[in-house]
Amino acid sequence: MQFKDHFSKQAGIYSKYRPGYPEELYSYLSSLSASHELAWDCGTGNGQAAIGLASHFKKVIGTDPSSEQINYAFIKENVEYRVEKAEQTSLPDSSADLVTIANALHWFDFDQFYPEVKRILKPGGVIAAWAYVPPTISPEIDPFIHHFHDVELDDYWIAENRYAEAGYKTIPFPFPEIQAPAFQSKKEMTLFDFREYLCTWSAVQRFMNTNHYDPTEAFISKLLPAWGDPLSVKEVSWDLVLKIGVNKNGANR
Repeated sequence: MQFKDHFSKQAGIYSKYRPGYPEELYSYLSSLSASHELAWDCGTGNGQAAIGLASHFKKVIGTDPSSEQINYAFIKENVEYRVEKAEQTSLPDSSADLVTIANALHWFDFDQFYPEVKRILKPGGVIAAWAYVPPTISPEIDPFIHHFHDVELDDYWIAENRYAEAGYKTIPFPFPEIQAPAFQSKKEMTLFDFREYLCTWSAVQRFMNTNHYDPTEAFISKLLPAWGDPLSVKEVSWDLVLKIGVNKNGANR
């Protein structure tokens, strides 16, 4: 089975300009786990979530089918990376206390992925999947971002992207769910940083492949008056949408 590779091409800038996730999220997920021997972070990309989990679990295994993404992965002593599809891994049965999917679940083959999760999770183990919605910066800047995302790029977002746009409300998730608190990612960026971040969007890459020019150039020109000094640093925020479930083969503590 071929995987849908929308990010290998921009793996370098993905590693540098995509936001990380808050420590409060990892602490919360750790509190749901009865044991802390192993966490599996699938679709790990460059390991942003894997290294965050490493402070809470004895070992973390991060898997991703893109060797380019793994090449840019962050290194931590108790994190092991494997180039594997989420739907078919080398992890043994009932081995993981926690399975996480950071901004990647919507790309998976659900019919093959969820049985693999149920095979690997311990009874009572936890699965947590999250994604983020378009970023916010300020009342002056946000309308430009939403127009770029919702209007200029609308034809270049594909069906899988729509799951994230809908806040994962429509995504299949065959686990008894736990209601989670709200979390938010934050990252300080210059205007140059923000443009590089936009270039990691799969829709931007799809636009460039189709039209043979970069749509972020014109967008940044429109945004500049609202941003001001392009070297000024602004806080960019992403609300996280989170789905958490429990392996029904056992009871979570």
